[in-house]
Amino acid sequence: MMPPQVAAPGRYSLIDKPDYPESSMAETVDELTIAYEEDGIETVKELDKEILTRGAWSTIIFRYQDWNRSKQEYGPDKYSIRRYQKRSGQYQQKSKFNISSKEQAEKIIAALEKWIK
Repeated sequence: MMPPQVAAPGRYSLIDKPDYPESSMAETVDELTIAYEEDGIETVKELDKEILTRGAWSTIIFRYQDWNRSKQEYGPDKYSIRRYQKRSGQYQQKSKFNISSKEQAEKIIAALEKWIK
């Protein structure tokens, strides 16, 4: 088994970033976001989202960019599919799958198109 990935202190990636209260304090599915700010910098910028399912269990696909501190710019588009469960009136993230590149997204699209025909 591989050890968990660890970021430098004070820096997080979507892989190792804990689920912060901001991401689970939404009362409606429309309020859910992947955007994240750290030290006054929007380190995860949400570009778009599509709500795939609504209800007690909701699924959302996000399009986003990560801030590259060394280059002082946002990186390429990435995508994340996230599942949320509504408990006690608040949505809580239960799982996620990150699509790390346009090429990986295209392969997923091709596989799905092949299967649904």
